[in-house]
Amino acid sequence: MLDERQVERLEVTAVNSAKTRQPLYTARQKVFPKRASGRFRQFKWLVMLVTLGIYYLTPWLRWDRGPYAPDQAVLLDIANRRFYFFAIEIWPQEFFYVAGLLVMAGIGLFLVTSTVGRAWCGYTCPQTVWVDLFLVVERGIEGDRNARIKLDSAPWSFAKLWKRTAKHAIWLVIAVATGGAWIFYFADAPTLLGHFVTGQAEPVAYITVAILTTTTYAFGGLMREQVCTYMCPWPRIQAAMLDENSLTVTYNDWRGEPRSRHAKKAAAEGLSVGDCVDCNACVAVCPMGIDIRDGQQLECITCALCIDACDSVMDKIGKERGLISYATLADYQANMAIATDPATRAIDPGRVRDADGKLDKRISHFHIRRLFRPRTFVYAGAWSLVGVGLLIALLSRDRLDINVLQDRNPQYVVLSDGSIRNGYTVKLLNMVPEPRSFELSIEGLPGAVMSVVGIDQLETRSITIDAEPDKLKTVRVYVRQPREQLSQGQGFSFVVADKAGAERDTYAAKFNVPEATR
Repeated sequence: MLDERQVERLEVTAVNSAKTRQPLYTARQKVFPKRASGRFRQFKWLVMLVTLGIYYLTPWLRWDRGPYAPDQAVLLDIANRRFYFFAIEIWPQEFFYVAGLLVMAGIGLFLVTSTVGRAWCGYTCPQTVWVDLFLVVERGIEGDRNARIKLDSAPWSFAKLWKRTAKHAIWLVIAVATGGAWIFYFADAPTLLGHFVTGQAEPVAYITVAILTTTTYAFGGLMREQVCTYMCPWPRIQAAMLDENSLTVTYNDWRGEPRSRHAKKAAAEGLSVGDCVDCNACVAVCPMGIDIRDGQQLECITCALCIDACDSVMDKIGKERGLISYATLADYQANMAIATDPATRAIDPGRVRDADGKLDKRISHFHIRRLFRPRTFVYAGAWSLVGVGLLIALLSRDRLDINVLQDRNPQYVVLSDGSIRNGYTVKLLNMVPEPRSFELSIEGLPGAVMSVVGIDQLETRSITIDAEPDKLKTVRVYVRQPREQLSQGQGFSFVVADKAGAERDTYAAKFNVPEATR
């Protein structure tokens, strides 16, 4: 066990501290976060690897849909108005599936925030992921925190010039790759890449890459924490999602105060001393430039790197981990009640420890059961309800559709034999990426027969029509009914059925006749 005097003291000021916060239009003060190590940092590495892998690699995944459909697993085919997601194909009229997924994403964000605070911001938000990636490049070239501060304040030299040039060049490569990966979701990735590098791609592709390159470079490399503090609305909204049982990153001042850099000396003098040795390690690793010891702040993204930094210090001085931890407001207030001296209303760290110097058994710790409460059940239920509804709709949807437009001018034609003929434009939608044969027939309207323009077949009540894969088949249909049967009803239905399967669809139509025959 080390003496607290052997703990490294970091000279660092919380740039975004509530105590020192400047007006909105003050020039940005640079934040040089120190590299952290620990379980939360490892988890962030894993999340960054998974999310970046999904983003960059997904357009290159293949999915065999047969010879009549693209083989890109995830494709937003704007030109043909299709959305492909592995085995799922979404048509424009089915956009409610996408809307449903967005609703699920919103409810899921509420659910996560109400249980574990701003976990989205701290681990999976694109801004957080790309800032982490840019910091990896920065540390690899310029060194850790102290080296970067020294380089930033040093006069320009060859060493500083090449380091800054190399860093920004790699940042630009990452930004270009980010914009390039995005456009690959909207066209066949290998083909578009070939067209892009040879200058044959559409102008919109180059414009999109330029815009995303600029925003990625500026947000991830230059603005960083300012995006979260000033541009993102979620810090202002998320407070409404939290309650006393929500997990948030918390400085447990009930055991840390009063803080001292000379704990042993203060203890020898009979002074009350908490566990915090005021080393500023938590401030040094914070990518947002805040001091978590100031309490809950809108700038905090709950990335938990301060927990890793503090735990490493506690290990060195032989104290229990958790001086900074994920905690609920209910547990924090219960522990504060134990630590507070009723007479002086001051925190007495001795009140939270037993005779052996261990944390008192009365101290409240987080338990998983706190996550299961009415609010989370409501969010989880709503999320599940939307998801189940979308799944049922997806599994039960038809891949065949019929729509009919009846002629309005003329409404009917009287043929030489006295029979009446109506004209219709019938649209058959084949929503499967393979050719199909449909049987178009009429139900009702006794004695009526139909003919299809372009199909050499005698008038009948049923006609076979071939449809191309993933296409709308439009045919011109004439329905004729003998004059002597006109009084037997004017309503009927067009029925289309897949000859090779069980799918069918019906459209209720009307047959117009002269007024005198009704």
